[in-house]
Amino acid sequence: MPSPVLPYRFRNLWQPRRGLAIAEASVIGLVAALSAVLLKFGSGALGTWRVRTSHLFPAWIVLPLVGVGFGFVAGWLVERLAPEASGSGIPQVKASLANVPIKLSWRVAFVKLLSAIIAIGSGLTLGRQGPTVQVGAGLAAGMSRLVPTSPDHRRQMIAAGAGAGLAAAFNAPIAGVLFIIEELLQDLSGLTLGTAIIASFIGGVVSRLLGGGSLLLNLPETKLSSSFLITEIPFYLLLGVCAGLFAALFNLGLIYSIKLYRRLHVRLPIRIALAGLTSGIIVALLPESFRDNTGLREFVIATSGNASLAAIAFISQFFLTLVAFGSGAPGGLFAPSLILGSCLGHIIGIFQEYLLHAGSPTTYALAGMGAFFSGVSKVPITAIVIVFEMTTDFNLVLPLMIGSVTSYLVADKLVPGSLYDKLLKLNGINIQNQGSPDGILTKLTAREVMQCRVESFDADMSVEEAMQAFSRSHHRGFPVVDEGRLVGIITQSDLLKVGDSSSEELDKSAIIKQMVLRELMTPEPVTVSPHHSLSNVLYLLDRYKISRLPVLEGKRLIGIITRGDIIRAEADRLNCQNPEKPPTEPSYLVYQTRSPSTGRGRLLLPIANPDTAATLIQMAVAIAKERHYEIECVQIMLVPRYSSPAETQVRTAKSRRLLRQAEVLGKKWKIPIHTQIRVAHDVAQAILETINERHINIMLMGWKGNTDTPGRIFGNVVDTVVRQATCEVMLVKLGTYHSSQPNPPFNNWLIPMAGGPNAWLAIKLLPALVTLGEYPKIHLTRVFHPNETKPDMTVLEDAIRQIIRRRQLYTTVIAEAIKAESVSEGVIDLVNKEHYDVVVLGASREGMLQQAIKGNIPEAIASGVESTVILVRGAINPE
Repeated sequence: MPSPVLPYRFRNLWQPRRGLAIAEASVIGLVAALSAVLLKFGSGALGTWRVRTSHLFPAWIVLPLVGVGFGFVAGWLVERLAPEASGSGIPQVKASLANVPIKLSWRVAFVKLLSAIIAIGSGLTLGRQGPTVQVGAGLAAGMSRLVPTSPDHRRQMIAAGAGAGLAAAFNAPIAGVLFIIEELLQDLSGLTLGTAIIASFIGGVVSRLLGGGSLLLNLPETKLSSSFLITEIPFYLLLGVCAGLFAALFNLGLIYSIKLYRRLHVRLPIRIALAGLTSGIIVALLPESFRDNTGLREFVIATSGNASLAAIAFISQFFLTLVAFGSGAPGGLFAPSLILGSCLGHIIGIFQEYLLHAGSPTTYALAGMGAFFSGVSKVPITAIVIVFEMTTDFNLVLPLMIGSVTSYLVADKLVPGSLYDKLLKLNGINIQNQGSPDGILTKLTAREVMQCRVESFDADMSVEEAMQAFSRSHHRGFPVVDEGRLVGIITQSDLLKVGDSSSEELDKSAIIKQMVLRELMTPEPVTVSPHHSLSNVLYLLDRYKISRLPVLEGKRLIGIITRGDIIRAEADRLNCQNPEKPPTEPSYLVYQTRSPSTGRGRLLLPIANPDTAATLIQMAVAIAKERHYEIECVQIMLVPRYSSPAETQVRTAKSRRLLRQAEVLGKKWKIPIHTQIRVAHDVAQAILETINERHINIMLMGWKGNTDTPGRIFGNVVDTVVRQATCEVMLVKLGTYHSSQPNPPFNNWLIPMAGGPNAWLAIKLLPALVTLGEYPKIHLTRVFHPNETKPDMTVLEDAIRQIIRRRQLYTTVIAEAIKAESVSEGVIDLVNKEHYDVVVLGASREGMLQQAIKGNIPEAIASGVESTVILVRGAINPE
């Protein structure tokens, strides 16, 4: 007997659930913290060696050589081992979370960690916070592959790893969570937020403990004093405006730098080596304090009254960051943004101190850090929280809020959009077009796609009977049940293994007759719940190399889902046949004619088929004449969804000729006829727009009588219109005779009555419709079950009185009750026996669609008779 891929209990242990997510997030937070600490001390140790060496030997030789050598090594590691590790790393994580196929793994994390240590330690003006985000995400992605979790679960863990990496780098747990929400994932679901909080807090706390318990500023001997006065608000606004202006310029410079390097057409190691050489030469010409980037930031914050040093630091760091980042070196922008912000804030603080003789340049430097960071990364909330968590100074909250929000507004106005999105677009990746991460795979659940009619085998069925059942079926596997409870699954592969160990054919036949499925089936199969998304289902199918999954609600088997079901759902989406369609642009009016608006209401007539247009126009004219309505004829021309209806050129000659038929008939009967041609992505949407814009009272629409679209009652267009149109609706399926004749007869009318409100609407329409015939005869009927001894004829009697009051006496009206097992069978038999020309159906009390769903009565009648069928639904109130 074959054994399952994993024991059932062990598999259940690792199924995606909250307990597993919390445990995994805790481990991810711990590992991310260790990697962040390693990156911090590794780059710090290498940087310290570089600075000390520059004091022992000529700096103009040491710094360029170190920059060239280590830069080349870092680039070589990235190019040869993990190209995904180049740059900041945050764009790659964001793209991966948007379901772009960018690799995140332990290998990428390790290469990123090592190459970032070398690149940052070599003196490139880049930060370690961006790399820690990618390292944390890579470690989380690698860890999630160890257990059979779902894609959604893996995505949550990657986000948690990214947040933990940022929290560990800044010692700011809350900021790590906010950065996930504000920039990377935009997901506030309970599990995502919970795992992100756990991983970020563990990462932040562990990093702080291992880092000696100090703040990022590393100023244990310096007491930072901050102050804030109401009179300083204009200066903080000025700081925000300046930070926003320079942040926008900085982002544009980064894009230009990347493009400039690409024009050189050299390999990544050479580009980073050139950046290291340039940085080494420039830093060697600057004061010694510029050789340590972290020390420079701390020096600017703690120093008072040195505007010239802050200005030089701002200009040099601005240029050096552009040079380093554009090369593709593994390093981030967070630390350079903080340095630039502190320099800018220091300058504004000195200016304010000179004018007001109050305030502190240190406060402005700290507020400037948040302001510039907010303008560059477009994450104002994260910027505020990062600086606050670094200082834990409540006096900074309001200055940070003023500066960060102002900077964000200014920068986003000048250069809209996320910097990380622009960096991805340079590589041909547009995550804005990705939609939801897995498209239809995340929108649909197993319940919506599964096959509800499940053929199952009993556990005690013989293998011989099962083989016979397989030969009669196209299915390759069946669930096995015991007293209604799922106990296993049997496939064709299992049947082929019967008697393999036996050498004689006779023995094999005996085994087949004696063995039951309980002995051969795969017990305790992998299952899903009806609420599982298709992405989870597809993951399990691939994980266990199977082709079908039973769907259980509790312990009850309610369906089965296969790879083919998922493929069909995706094919429906690609063919625009799925209910979950992408947003479409509004239709565009390209042609119209207008008549005097003298009617009491309007009738809308969509015209699509030239073969049926003449008859439908006659019906519309008859109704409009009797009700004193105007007629609005609309022709809809479809264009592809990637084309804008307002910008697509179309030819309207054929459509105009079709509309002229209505205009000619309208002039004959002196009925106002308005015509229009609309260009649209979707027919139903264009019709609904016309109904709303032209204040339509009743719509008459052709209907083919059946649909081939799964999950639809009348068809894509008609279903949508019937559900959403607020006016009265008439669906007309022309019979075989009517659709082939220019002047078909409309003499014998059959109206089944059940007493619903829409049936009375049909009675109201009869005086107009029967004018289409020369000698109209109206037959009212009520279908009752054979068990009813005396049918209730009250409804038919009331209907006769209504018709006589509305129509001349020479109209023949007959009322009769008939016996039948169902309404559709009774009506179809009567029509085929008496050969009625037209059948008029009013929808039930629950509405046309609900009636169709319960018994599919209109569709059954329309497809079961060759006569014309008219379906009527009353007006509904807009929601």
